[in-house]
Amino acid sequence: MRIFYSPQYNIDLGLLNYLHPFDGLKFKTVYNHITHMDGIQIDQPSTPIPASAVNEFVNDLMKLLLKEKNYICQALEIPRLPFISYDYIDRKIMAPMRWGVTGTLEASRLALEGNNCWNLAGGYHHASQHSAEGFCIYNDVGISYQELKREKRITEEDRILIIDVDVHHGNGNARTFKDNKQITLLDVYNEDIYPMTWSTRNRVDIAVPLSSGTRGDEYLSKLEKALSEIDTNYKLVYVVAGTDVISEDRLGRLNLSIENVVERDKKILAALTEKSIPAVFLGGGGYSKESATAITKSICELYQK
Repeated sequence: MRIFYSPQYNIDLGLLNYLHPFDGLKFKTVYNHITHMDGIQIDQPSTPIPASAVNEFVNDLMKLLLKEKNYICQALEIPRLPFISYDYIDRKIMAPMRWGVTGTLEASRLALEGNNCWNLAGGYHHASQHSAEGFCIYNDVGISYQELKREKRITEEDRILIIDVDVHHGNGNARTFKDNKQITLLDVYNEDIYPMTWSTRNRVDIAVPLSSGTRGDEYLSKLEKALSEIDTNYKLVYVVAGTDVISEDRLGRLNLSIENVVERDKKILAALTEKSIPAVFLGGGGYSKESATAITKSICELYQK
């Protein structure tokens, strides 16, 4: 497995870090824990995704909204403080996400050559061509799919699978690929929480809705059943491996342990390896101080695969 990380991923707002529960520095924390692993290879994205790729992906209205401070604050779920400029938000939050998009794209290229990859950032599954929301500004899977087609690495006929095990339903991916039946969506999510959009939930091909409080054994059993429904005819798989399923995460409201998260990721990779489908794992959400620990332990387990 190849690991993608850049110091540019980190979102450091100083004292303003407390404005949002997301730990924007967890990427560095994970890197510091795994960099001493024997044989570890860290790939760094070359540049942030260019504006031309973003503009090609989003619709005309979104091109304008991505330049509006109030809209971006709403999407990032941060206060619209008058002393925080758009340029500051762009430099400190949006630019790291653009680096994350490139991480997903470059990991995708390697995966298509037969390498499983893990991008510590990415997994911005609430964004789409039409909107930014839920602390997701750019849909990295959608932009990567666009660029891979442009580069002729994949075609319109190639089937792509998205396995979303972030606690929140991936409404942005569902909306992005609403009319593309070559994209299969497997989504395991807490149905009691945001986003409550039935139109996008109905787009999911293999849905595993869960109730608040679901424990690890039930979660893993239902995930295993869903994974058994996957066939082998996929060019590439994206795994939105959010850690907001753990019990310490106050937004996710599920009851999984860190060990459950590691087992979840092992089951996913084992199922894909058995079917010889290359995977790109993505950071996704995670709003507790245990998020970095869960990611680190999963990578340690999966790295030799």
